[in-house]
Formats: sequence, C-alpha cells, structure tokens
Amino acid sequence: MGTGEHLGTAGRADAEGPGRTRARPDARVPLRAEGAGDLLHLVRSGRATTRGALQQVTGLSRATVGQRLDRLFRAGWLREVAGGPAGSPLGGRPALRLEFDDAHAVVLAAALETRHARVALLTLGGAVLAEHAGPLDVEDGPDAVLGELADRFTGLLRGTGRPAAPVCGVGLAVPGPVDSETGRVVQPPIMPGWDGYDIRGRLRRAFAGRPGVAGDLPVLVDNDANLMAYGEQRAHYPHCPSFALVKVSTGIGCGVVVGGEVYRGVDGGAGDIGHIRVPEGADALCKCGSYGCLAAVASGRAVARRLTGAGVPAASGSDVRELLTAGHPTAVGFARDAGRQVGEVLATVVTLLNPGVLMIAGDLAGTPFLTGVRELLYQRALPRSTARLDVVTSHLGEHAALVGAGTLVVEHLYAPERVEERLLALGV
Repeated sequence: MGTGEHLGTAGRADAEGPGRTRARPDARVPLRAEGAGDLLHLVRSGRATTRGALQQVTGLSRATVGQRLDRLFRAGWLREVAGGPAGSPLGGRPALRLEFDDAHAVVLAAALETRHARVALLTLGGAVLAEHAGPLDVEDGPDAVLGELADRFTGLLRGTGRPAAPVCGVGLAVPGPVDSETGRVVQPPIMPGWDGYDIRGRLRRAFAGRPGVAGDLPVLVDNDANLMAYGEQRAHYPHCPSFALVKVSTGIGCGVVVGGEVYRGVDGGAGDIGHIRVPEGADALCKCGSYGCLAAVASGRAVARRLTGAGVPAASGSDVRELLTAGHPTAVGFARDAGRQVGEVLATVVTLLNPGVLMIAGDLAGTPFLTGVRELLYQRALPRSTARLDVVTSHLGEHAALVGAGTLVVEHLYAPERVEERLLALGV
C-alpha cells in the first residue's frame, strides 16, 4: 500500500504551451510563488521542506514565507517536525522540517468492476483505514449501483467511528472510458445504461444532508486502467517519465502516465486497446458490437468462453484467475495464447510511447499470460523500443485503482490554484 510520500511527490513538467514542456527550474533560480498553494506544492513535492529552503527556491522574504505558512498551519494542512538538515555547514541545531499532514482529512475511493466492487477509506497519503469488497453487478445500472456504493461508504465511516466531517472527496474508478471534464462515462461497451449518466451528481445526492459532508463534495471519476496506472506510477515508479499499464480482466484497457500526469486523449478515449482490430478475431463478436477486437479474443471474458467450449466452465475473468491459481493446464495454455495476442498489439504501443515500464495487471496477469506477452512483444517490437523497457506485474494488486482514485482527489484538492480558494472558504 502506498504511504504519504506517494501522493503528490512525483515531479512533473510545467507546460509552456501546446506540445511543449520546460525542465524543472534550478533550485538556485527563484521560482515565482503566487501564494500559500505554491509553498504547499513545494513541500509536498519534496523540493523545499524547510523555511530556509522555501526562501531560497522562491526568493521570498522570511516574513512573507512565514505569513503564507501560517495560513497552512491554521488550516491543519502543514506541520513542522524535528529532523531537518543542519542549520549551517558548521553544525548547530537542525532546522525544523515541514511536512504535509495527511491525517487531517480522509478520502473515499471505490473501484467498480463488472461484477464486483471494492470501496475504501483512505488517508490523504494513501493508507487504507477500512475497506469492503463484495459482489456488485455493473449491469444493474448506475442509479442502483451508485446508491449501493454510497451505502457501503457510509458503512465504512460508521464502522471506523469517524464522523463524516473529515471526508474531503470521493474518487471512483469505472471499467469504461470517461470524459474527465464531466465525469460521465462515454459509450462504455461493458456498462449498459451508463452512457452520459451524471455519476458525480448521483453520488453528491447520496451524501446530501449527512452531517458534516459539504453539498459540493468533490467527486472525481476516471477509467479504472487510468487510475491503476496513476496509483502504481506514483507509488513505485515516480521518476518514470513514460509509464503504461495494461489491465486484462473481463475486458482489456491501458492506462498511460506521461510526465507524472494521466494521458486521456481528447475525450477520455486514450488507451482503449481492447478494441483494436486483430486478424485472429475476424469472426469474434465483441461486446462493443464489432467483430475482430482484441478483447473478443484475448480478454478474461474471451478466455472464459474458450474454456467453457473446451468443457471447463468459466464465465468471467475472475473465474479464469481462479483456474490459473489452481494451475489448471487448459487455462494456463489459453492464458498464454491470450498473452501472445496482447503482446502483438503491445509491440505497437511500446513503439509509439517508448515507456520505461510496461505493467501487466488484472485477472490474467500471471506467469502464463506474461510469458505470452513477452514472447510476441520482443519479437515484434524494434530492439530500440525495448532496450530500456521493464515488463512487470502489479505491485499494489487489488488496491491499485483505489490508490489512484485517492491520488486523483488529493491532487485536485491541493493543487496550487485551488488551495487559495479553499483557505478563504475556511476563513484562514
């Protein structure tokens, strides 16, 4: 599970215009700091963690730094602890170290699968305080499913004895493409009835009137593969500038993190590799209604269908996972075949993105599938594209999407441009 240093500690490039980035400024060059939010960002990123370092990096006076820090202290977002660097090269009393107080609020996060959901209560640093996992069928429709998620969230809060007041936001991972501007699912192949549904509004209504929960509680929604990639990259590969995660469960999706940010494309459709057409699937009908999609021949659902045809009953990716865990020889062989098919598509993905890490996750992410991926990936991709590539499996496992959803909320709430308005709302 990720710790506090994993939420918001990854460096990121600053945009200078479409298609351009500039390198992080040198610590000796004063950084323009507009307000308290900029100082908080410097502390959270680890770039400046003492008052002296903040003065040096920003060029602000000691008094100005002190005034801005005081607002963050009064809000309960920042604290000073012993353990900073020595006050001078000759020794002396160590400086106090500034750190983000990740216990002053909590985040609710949920990862929705096709037939299952996991909900959790997280600290701002990503530590799990409580969680619940259980069946929940996405085909029951958004109103029923989101109402049940809200009830499970309430149960977590009640079970920990925590009041609702510290809840600062909700993050939700869903198995379909999401328009990040609206938080609405867009034409999801495996989420019937969800297209264009107001997920944010439904969850806010579910919390309306509950003691201590603001009516404008932030609700952030994103694709599950995106959030899994975000959580894994921040927690274990914060310095990897190009990171890709492929989730192979009931469907197939890919999350991409470039420069510390999730790459979503124009309207949230980036990474939907499960619907790339492959020759082997010419006669296979996909859930999206088309023939020949990668998901129709290599997803957990496709492998389950193939197993059933071979006399081994299976209905979903989770059933395939159980057979693989038991070492069922037919399941092992079919999973390796699926890995080869996915690996052939990933050769193009790797050539296009040139990632440093390619992570395989989901129900099929075991040795047989991974072996198949590597076989075809290294055959088909140019050696230049794979020379510095690490192909790995998930570190966070079933918590990856939850950590990513929590990270999304925290980065939204404590972004420099949002901190000022939140401090004003708190009266500090």
